Amino acid sequence: MNTQASQYYSRRPQSRNVERYQAALDRCVQRLGSTMNQIGLRNPKIGLPDLTWAYCEPGDWVQGFHSGQLWLAYQMTGDVRFREAARARRPDFRYVLEHRAMRDHDLGFQFSLHSVADWLMTADWQARQMALEAANALVGRYRAEGGYIQAWSARETGDRDRAVFVNGRMIADTMQNLALLYWAHRETAIEDFRTVAENHAETTRQHLVRSDGSSFHTFIFDPSTGEPIRGETHQGRADDSCWSRGQAWLLHGFAQCYVATGNRAHLETAEHIAGRTEELLAGASVPPWDFSAADDQPTFIDSSAGAVMAAGLQILALVTEPESAERWRALGDHLLDGLLEQCDLTNHPTAQGLLSGGAAHVNVGKADTMLPYGDYYFMEALMRAQGHSRFFW
Repeated sequence: MNTQASQYYSRRPQSRNVERYQAALDRCVQRLGSTMNQIGLRNPKIGLPDLTWAYCEPGDWVQGFHSGQLWLAYQMTGDVRFREAARARRPDFRYVLEHRAMRDHDLGFQFSLHSVADWLMTADWQARQMALEAANALVGRYRAEGGYIQAWSARETGDRDRAVFVNGRMIADTMQNLALLYWAHRETAIEDFRTVAENHAETTRQHLVRSDGSSFHTFIFDPSTGEPIRGETHQGRADDSCWSRGQAWLLHGFAQCYVATGNRAHLETAEHIAGRTEELLAGASVPPWDFSAADDQPTFIDSSAGAVMAAGLQILALVTEPESAERWRALGDHLLDGLLEQCDLTNHPTAQGLLSGGAAHVNVGKADTMLPYGDYYFMEALMRAQGHSRFFW
């Protein structure tokens, strides 16, 4: 264990403040219930300065995270209000399936947290069919020549600049979307779902994860031959920096891939990333938006990255060797404690979200705000820290 960082979270398991986590989780559920009438059928996208939400346009990649929170609340309480509020959003997800331009690598974020969740919680057949349709669309984005799932799409006919930018590009975020494919394989036994997921994970390991365990946000391949060209960033500080939420997507993504497959390479990669993340944090309990942020740039934290990391570390604590499990659980708790101490809005009387300090896209001025994906993973991390094991990934 990194000796510089270990002093901050060397607690034994029996010293974990699980009562604090449960109290926070109870407040999250209460907040979801109390804002239900304000939010209605809209899908939160990003926080506004007055701690209310701005909402998604149709097809937004963010639209599934509020549904995911509602399904978690339903799982914990059995309150049908949460179930019906999540299910009432079904037309928003049908819209994605009916409009090709709306479909990209984020289908897993959208449909795992809405339709797969519905199927797993209620055995609703229509939800299952929608999730399988989304999984088929995600497989259709696979580029066999490079062994990866194409990230974004050129949505406007004739937009050559956009086409050049997106073509031949994979990104770290897609690791979180592979869960939809593993689920589809379990449901259907169609091998293509698992093969595409495993191939994409292997390509990610080779090209997005650096040898020291840090990561690129994106990687470009020759669109015709699949030959690797270079790593870049899209939301981080620089091509050679380490954007913290991309690092978090990879940590959580490889951990859940191991749970889905038992492939030891996924576990080893997740732990390699976790070890480097521990070093980069250097004792911080909420990560900076980019671990390589320059001194002359604004300093922002990213609570959403911290929440994703905390959830991923709690997964690792359950599946790795005992001596490593204590290390990852303590680091996950350390990040949860940081979110509770620095970013928790669940006691704020007028806030509609759960966490402050989210960095959506610092380079375009979207920082220090509420984010629905940060809120979702905050709930997931709190639940995992409490021993919950049923999720929608």
